Amino acid sequence: MAKPYERSRRALLNKPGVFLAAGQPARDILGHVTGAPSSVPAAGGQSYVERPPAPALRELLSSVWVQQVEPDAAPYVHRRIPNGAVELVCTVGAAPQVIGPLTEPLLEILKPGTTIVGLRFVPGAFPVVAGQPASEVAGLTLNAEQLWGRSAAALGEAVGTAASPQEALAAVQLYAQERASAGQPRDPLVSEAVRGLMPWRTVDVTSLRASLHISETQLRRRCRTAIGLAPKALQRMLRFQGFLALVQQAIAQGRPATDDGLGLLALRTGYADQSHLTRECVRLTGVSPRIFIAETQRACACGHDHSASFAPVLRAETETRPTRA
Repeated sequence: MAKPYERSRRALLNKPGVFLAAGQPARDILGHVTGAPSSVPAAGGQSYVERPPAPALRELLSSVWVQQVEPDAAPYVHRRIPNGAVELVCTVGAAPQVIGPLTEPLLEILKPGTTIVGLRFVPGAFPVVAGQPASEVAGLTLNAEQLWGRSAAALGEAVGTAASPQEALAAVQLYAQERASAGQPRDPLVSEAVRGLMPWRTVDVTSLRASLHISETQLRRRCRTAIGLAPKALQRMLRFQGFLALVQQAIAQGRPATDDGLGLLALRTGYADQSHLTRECVRLTGVSPRIFIAETQRACACGHDHSASFAPVLRAETETRPTRA
């Protein structure tokens, strides 16, 4: 295996005839991502930078990202939490992996010198790319070759031989788009259900089901197929993403996340009270809110940018009045 980025892109990036949409050649996606700021490890020797996906992929992906740990840094403990999404993760020098949707937190130890590029699917979009139900990967971490064979191996080679993290990220996006071009469209009812289950947009699943004019059994079946989760489980994960979005916003603004107290933060996010938030935080992260916030502050204040994920969540708060669960 070549050292990361010592050679120019190959495989998918050089593959002719790959199109993102009608009239949009594959080179457009490369130009889009290589023009974006890169992930440069800062204080602490590690970084995580998210960006919106290429325009042609925004119906399928919520964000793309680069994560790096400097060669002389300490090993980095990365906590993944359930968020309702599937991720395609490519560590330079290793086989691509498909993760999730998680049903419990996952701790990973990233070694010094690690570079990872990845993308996060919009909940419900994974079957478009995978050609199989999301329920088949729920709670699992799989070698992508188990799902997609040699094409996934070629993706790993393209990432490993890319000239930069941005070109590696382009390869991953091209791969997703190529697979999606032969897939079926997203289930429109599930897409509407996901929109309705975002933080601040609905009080309960029953009212959502009624607005969609579908039975509880049918809604559950279609959500499990497209998302890998039941509607109630997804709602809890998305509500916690609203809480995390407020925490990340505070960190980005250089202020304590709990300026107004955990109780008010819980109510603002739609929890019944602080105890409700605590139970859900322990369920989804494995630790209490105070520990989780302190851990997030330490990690994200020195080189993380999660705005691509959380800006859309925070917009939902401005569009609707906060409600209590």
